[in-house]
Amino acid sequence: METSRINDPRTPPGAPAVGCDVVTVPARHGLEAVDILRRGPADAVGPVLHDGGGDTLGFLVPPGTAAAWDVPGSTCTETEGDLSGPALTPGPPVAGSDWLLPPGEADLATDPAVLREALGEAARMIKAADSCR
Repeated sequence: METSRINDPRTPPGAPAVGCDVVTVPARHGLEAVDILRRGPADAVGPVLHDGGGDTLGFLVPPGTAAAWDVPGSTCTETEGDLSGPALTPGPPVAGSDWLLPPGEADLATDPAVLREALGEAARMIKAADSCR
């Protein structure tokens, strides 16, 4: 998987901090990205979901990210979740998922540009590991 650079999507000024988008990646790729993000600044990774089967991870990103997300090997969808705080705590915003990094233990959302970089680095690491077999 290769990542591409695009302009960083932004929420319009004055827009309420509600809703979120979710970037979904295969679990192996997502776990590598989580490790990379957690080695960075303390607030580099926001809440992360995992599906019931353990096949995918979902990174909560700011609303509006889905409109411009174009990273191969991943999808970005809008949800009805609330990034404003307590509304996220009772349960994840996507049915059939659970928290890997719940709100409160992580920042409100992962910056899309930072996530792109981590996904790119994770893809390179996975490719290198797989080529050694």
